[in-house]
Amino acid sequence: MRALIALIVVVAVLASAAAGTMLWENGHFNAAGPGATETTVRIRQGSSVRLLAENLETAGVVDSAFLFRVGVLRRGAQARLKAGEYAFPAHTSMAEAMDRLVRHDVVEHRITIAEGLTSDMALDIVKADPVLEGEASAVPEGKLLPETYLFEWGTTRAEMLSRMRRAQETLLAELWPKRKEGLPIQTQEEAITLASIVEKETGVPSERPRIAAVFVNRLKSGMKLESDPTIIYGLTKGMPLGHPLRQSELAAPNPYSTYQIAGLPPTPIANPGRAAIAAVLNPPESNEIFFVANGTGGHAFADTIQEHERNVAAWRRLERDRAASQSETPRLR
Repeated sequence: MRALIALIVVVAVLASAAAGTMLWENGHFNAAGPGATETTVRIRQGSSVRLLAENLETAGVVDSAFLFRVGVLRRGAQARLKAGEYAFPAHTSMAEAMDRLVRHDVVEHRITIAEGLTSDMALDIVKADPVLEGEASAVPEGKLLPETYLFEWGTTRAEMLSRMRRAQETLLAELWPKRKEGLPIQTQEEAITLASIVEKETGVPSERPRIAAVFVNRLKSGMKLESDPTIIYGLTKGMPLGHPLRQSELAAPNPYSTYQIAGLPPTPIANPGRAAIAAVLNPPESNEIFFVANGTGGHAFADTIQEHERNVAAWRRLERDRAASQSETPRLR
């Protein structure tokens, strides 16, 4: 009997000790961590729980790699921890740190490709991004969809460019079947080429549909597109000239010059955005076939050559007035 009582006492003591240990571990696992400020930690793919815990301790997110590892194992979460870049707020507990790793609550980075950039310009942005990894190869002109893309640490440059290409393909798959009937473009490539010209012709978003309609009307009537950006692309591959187009540049042989060739240039001249692509595939009904700068950043549109000539004359007067005002010597007061 005494032996049985002693055994019961030992079991009770052990159970009490185990319960106390679990309570202590729970309290410590859920207690505020040592980090005084937000701390970013990068966990490589394939890292063991031991290495992951050591990284957190080294960064100051947790105060004990061993206790963090024990807590993760006791909760059966070791197989659910995910690699990535994590921003842990100040005083993150071990439990909160584990939950972030399980949820894959990673830092999101962003990269922006503006509408109208050439593929070479977009490639330069991708190459210069400090977070993206690996090499990046050249991309054919007009194959990327300009947007702001979110990505996580570990993404490669090749993957990012592939995402941009797929985004354009997805958009075309959505818009192409809904295109307006009777358009003078036969393929998606032609749509992107025309949209790239529309994109480069105006910086005013509301004008894109109207300019798209002008170019569609010109193509339907057999007129040349006569778009200055196509000349510039043929001369510099889209880089700024640094000066107004010269007569010699207009006259020089140029396979992209829509003053010289009929129809569309051989390739797109930039990467058009969603709005320009949509405008080309569904332009508004219009009889307009001319446009010229109006001095406010936009354009004046016309149906007839007579109206267009009046708009051109108004633009030239405005240019002369500006030149005269800039050349005036300011009066001293």
